[in-house]
Parts: sequence; structure tokens; C-alpha cells
Amino acid sequence: MKKTIIFGAGQIGRGFIGQLCFESGYFIIFVDIDEKIINLLNKEKKYTIYLLGEKKEEKIIENFKGIYLKNEKELIEEFIDCELVFTSVGAKNLFALSEIIAKGIKEKFKKNPNFLNIVICENLLNAGEKLKNEILKTGQISDEEIKYFNEKIGFVETVISRMTSPLTEEEKMKNPLCVKVEPYKILPVDKNGFKGNIPQISGFFPVDNLKKYEELKLFGHNLSHVCLAYSGYLKNYNYIWECIEDKEISNILKEVQREAKEALIKKYNFKRDEIENYFTDLNKRFDNKLLKDTVFRVGREPIRKIGRNERIVGAINLCLENGIFPEKICFVLSTALCYNYSLDEEAVKLQKIIEEKGIDFVLNEICEIKNIEIINKVKDFYRELKNEMCNIKRN
Repeated sequence: MKKTIIFGAGQIGRGFIGQLCFESGYFIIFVDIDEKIINLLNKEKKYTIYLLGEKKEEKIIENFKGIYLKNEKELIEEFIDCELVFTSVGAKNLFALSEIIAKGIKEKFKKNPNFLNIVICENLLNAGEKLKNEILKTGQISDEEIKYFNEKIGFVETVISRMTSPLTEEEKMKNPLCVKVEPYKILPVDKNGFKGNIPQISGFFPVDNLKKYEELKLFGHNLSHVCLAYSGYLKNYNYIWECIEDKEISNILKEVQREAKEALIKKYNFKRDEIENYFTDLNKRFDNKLLKDTVFRVGREPIRKIGRNERIVGAINLCLENGIFPEKICFVLSTALCYNYSLDEEAVKLQKIIEEKGIDFVLNEICEIKNIEIINKVKDFYRELKNEMCNIKRN
């Protein structure tokens, strides 16, 4: 049986990558720093994925084993007859894997120097080149091995879009390995990152220009998501589905998406029907009541989400670069600046910065917006929202 290693046995590792590999006939080696999860996987030998679509469907995943990340010798041996590795550990943890992956590559070179493709399922731009460089920096790859490394080790970037649903405390107690996800399972992969043949994996969508799909995710999915979350928060909603079913918010969302769509089509020559179908499907997914996705989860860490290259300000810049004035996206930014949820550390910090240093400081120094017309438009919306809604008290 074909074999794959999945670094990260969390919601995406088990609930997305694990499903794709299981459906494709692979034996899976889950690797994680959480020894408790690994022990449980090895004990149970199966786990359940609940697909939360129009109805709740159950899928059982088998044919796997778990290895604790610190069991280095056992893990390195698994690289020998492995053709595919996935990472799903979070962008901030990715480079911590460099040493162990380098050692695995060395062992494969000695005993079975075939192709090995490393598929990086992280929200990190240029992740392939960065991980490759970090592996080389470890000093593990010798001059003798460098030709093999360059010719037969692929680094493949992806765009992860599957949405997950957290387990309740009761569910965690009853079935801690269970994962709840939406049925959507398309995984765009950079076809140019592969070495040798592209593995036949369920859900793989190989594309020539991954960047256009990264920006479609960022300025389509992610921008739309925070548009719903921040507007919904200000209207006292708890769930994303409540937000999209609110007529006023839904109309705002349509205008935000219209601006983003036109900019994406101009920049990347997306076919109109492809992008329209994408957004139609996306809005149906946001209306998924079974996911119980909250405005607090989607809106969390607002300082990060208003950064220059992030989903809101990045979309503003994309529009400006393509001759579109992003009026409604400016409105989304103003709602983010009003997000004052008391249990979100970044939200509290952002409100303190605004109080102490003013809105101009945030727009100039955090958002790094230089366009005066955009700054004035955001400030106008912000003042209106503060007058109307920002006195909302949330628990």
C-alpha cells in the first residue's frame, strides 16, 4: 500500500488531509507533538469525521498509525518508502520540522532515492521556497546529496479552504478523535512544485498559477468571512449563518464581493463564470448552520487581520491597483476598527491603541494606508458606526 506522512494530527490533518489520503488508498502515518493524541490514534485505530452539509454524514477513517514527533529514529525510517509528506502544523511551527525532514530525506537518499513530494498545507506565502531553504540551513544535506535534493524532492504549496467546527466539551469527552468539518474538499496545489508525477489524491486541484488562487482565498473567502463577522458582531449576532441571513449585512457582502471580484478578474483574467460560481458556492457554505461557526472565531485577532498584506487592506490595495475604488471594503475595515470584544486580547489592545493614539495612527502605522481618499472614507464610516453601534456591550 502507498504510504504518506502527515505532520500535524489536528483538525486539518485528521479532518481534511487524512480524509483525502484515506480515500486515495494511502496508509497514513500521523505525526504530532501531542503524545496523548498519538497514543489515542494507535489505541483506537480509527476515528470519525462528521461532514456537516445539508445533513450530518459520518465517515470512518482507518489504515493509519501515529508516531510521536520526538520518536526520531522511528519517524526517519518511515521516509524510506514514502512518496508523499504533508505538513499541517500551523505556519509558525512549520520550520521546526526542518531538521527531522532533512534527516528523513538523507535516509531516503541512502536506501530508496526515489521522488518525494512535500505538500505544505499552511497559510504562508512562498512556503515551499522558505521550507526548502530552512532544510538546507540545517546542514544535514551534504554535497553528495544536493543533486538528489534538487532533482527529486518537491515542495508543493496549497490553498486550504475547508472550514471546521469545534467540538463541544461533551463531544470531546465522548469521542476526542472526532472531527467536524464541512463537506467541501477541493485542495488547489501548485503543479509546478511537484517532482515526478503528481500523486493521484482525492480533492487535488493542480494549478499553474497558485498565487491567483491564494489571492482568491484571501480576498474572496477570508475578506467575505470577516465582513460577515465584524458587521454581525455590531448587530449582536453570534453565528456566521445569522449574519449572512441578515438582509442588510448580505447586501453589504454582495457589494464587497463585487469590488473584490472585479479586481481579481482584472488582475488574473479569471473567467467570469468560474469566479461567480466560486462566490455563489462560498455564500452557501457560510450559511451552514451545522458548522456553528461564530463571529468571535472568525473575527479574532483583528490587529493581524487589518495588516497591510492581509484580507482587508490587501483587498483595498488590490482594488486600487486595478482601477476600482473599494468603498464597501473600506466599510469592512471600519467595522474591524469597532470590534471591541472583551474576551479577545487583540481586540482589547486595538481599542486601547485607538483610544491612546487615535484612528490615524492605526490607519498609517498598522494598516500602512497612504491613500488619503481611502483614509478619509474609512474614517467617515468609522465615525458613523461609533455613533450608531459601537456602544454595544458583549459578554
